[in-house]
Amino acid sequence: MPRNDPTDTGGLFIGRRPGTTPLKYRDTPERLGTRRQRIDGLLAHLVLLLEILVAASCWIAQPIGMLWVGGQVQYHTNSVFTGVIVAFFGLLATVMCSLWIAVQLDGLWRILRRAAGHDQRNGALGSVFAWTAVICGGAFLIWLIFVNGPGSLTMPQPS
Repeated sequence: MPRNDPTDTGGLFIGRRPGTTPLKYRDTPERLGTRRQRIDGLLAHLVLLLEILVAASCWIAQPIGMLWVGGQVQYHTNSVFTGVIVAFFGLLATVMCSLWIAVQLDGLWRILRRAAGHDQRNGALGSVFAWTAVICGGAFLIWLIFVNGPGSLTMPQPS
């Protein structure tokens, strides 16, 4: 029987593409409790914290920073459209760079977790990004709408 199932061939019916073979992990890592494993575990926690900060910046610092940049561009060019375009594409570029950094950190986190003796096969980026989206994105929306937006309740409009 020919092996032409797309799950066996990486989606192609002619054979597997180079570099798409499924990962084969060795046996489950042993938890020896050595000093090196404790250091690797601590480094894994630090990398995960850095990954959380990078993901949170996509929802708080980068949008606020790009709103400021867009406002500056609008002020200097006297064009709202230019300010919005600069803010939009600036945010798009910074978020893409942040996601690339987060993917690299997630790979490093998986390696460090395995070195610390945990059977870590999947990364944490999906759940980290989802939780930062809910928490930080919600906080940013509240800030944008109620604190600094058009319907601001804390800053009365001059009459």
